[in-house]
Amino acid sequence: MKAFQVSNVNDYALIDTQVPVAATGEVLIRTAFAGICGSDLHIIHGQNPFVEFPRITGHEFSGVVAAIGEGVEHVAVGDPVCVDPVISCGKCYACRVGRVNVCAHLQVFGVHRNGGFGEFTSAPASNVLALPDNVSLEQAALVEPYSIATNVLTRMEPLPGDTLLVYGAGVIGLTIVQVARAMGIEQVIVTDIVDERLETAKLLGATDVINSRVDNVEECIHHWTNGEGIPLIADAACLPALLPEILRIACPAGRVGLLGFNSIPSDMAQIEVIKKELTIVGSRLNNRRFPQVLDMIASGRLDPLALISHRIALNEISDGIQLMENHPELTRKVLVEMSK
Repeated sequence: MKAFQVSNVNDYALIDTQVPVAATGEVLIRTAFAGICGSDLHIIHGQNPFVEFPRITGHEFSGVVAAIGEGVEHVAVGDPVCVDPVISCGKCYACRVGRVNVCAHLQVFGVHRNGGFGEFTSAPASNVLALPDNVSLEQAALVEPYSIATNVLTRMEPLPGDTLLVYGAGVIGLTIVQVARAMGIEQVIVTDIVDERLETAKLLGATDVINSRVDNVEECIHHWTNGEGIPLIADAACLPALLPEILRIACPAGRVGLLGFNSIPSDMAQIEVIKKELTIVGSRLNNRRFPQVLDMIASGRLDPLALISHRIALNEISDGIQLMENHPELTRKVLVEMSK
């Protein structure tokens, strides 16, 4: 089969390799669609400390069941499916308390084991979800980024009438906007430094936008909220230097969701957290949010296809990566179509 493999830092190519087998308790999937994520670029550039080379990357994908291993009963050959890329041990403390996305022995498709940028992929049956009748394979390939958004918003515990401020209008910021609206959050403000991204944010449901190169975010929020601040803030820009501003903007009893995987320390004035009794939550990957996202898509509350900016074939994946790196203002989700 054909597959996109990263052999080492900045060393990647389309290769011919063997089709994996459906071992006991596993499912073999003929891949239909796969999304390119910014974290796939991080792997290429050696910025992911967990990846083991060589690796077929890709953790956002859907397909059709090609074979099932012994003991698999909930899906059958021919079923359209998507795959939750988070594999957990089920035994460590995090798993025992229902936080499988931070399992002590966590594995992720495309990082610790081969992912979806190949014509076939094998997956543990527990990670394979059959699609509802009215969810397409194309939509299903994008469930994963929306599960990231659903996870952080759920961790922030939105209340009726809450306003949300999203830092960053990249793919994750945009998915947060869409999921927030699907969850019933009526006012969603987005800040970024790229006008094209802010325009997209408005198209996808943002009620207000701020270009922080032009306007002072803190002053805008102070004016819009009469000095009270914002109850929900999601940091999808993932810049440690923004944390002091975020804490100042948060209102008393506010909740802040952090998504950045950055080892650079952030300055934090403890008084801002304590005097307002803020809740600061980290959010990593997704904690079994796929069914929730599939339900939002099936009910029509969420439109993943609006996120797609480019569709390419598997043999064009290197071009797609270059496009994302060189023209981030023009790209949202670049989707690989295996049959193209």
